[in-house]
Amino acid sequence: MTEALYPTASKSFADKRRELTPDAEASFRAFSQAVFQDGALPRKTKELIAVAVAHVTQCPYCIRGHTKTALKQGATQAEILEAIWVAAEMRAGGAVAHSAIALKEFGE
Repeated sequence: MTEALYPTASKSFADKRRELTPDAEASFRAFSQAVFQDGALPRKTKELIAVAVAHVTQCPYCIRGHTKTALKQGATQAEILEAIWVAAEMRAGGAVAHSAIALKEFGE
């Protein structure tokens, strides 16, 4: 996928989304703010999790936004890369785990 397929979301997109679905937009923003507040996990940790998940879901907007926010929350570049490696391992692990489906078809 090229960068051209995923341009940076402009303010006009956000404005249009708010215009067309104001209640859902407000609810989602409130939910997001609540999720990322310090709690049992500090915000920095939550942002590192978000960076990892964004790589698994392959959302370029999420990767950009949560990487920037993780840095602002004090995450180091090494911490961010380690979170991405965890995501890569988990994604690969899913493929390995699902090999059981193929193995079952072998009749064993």
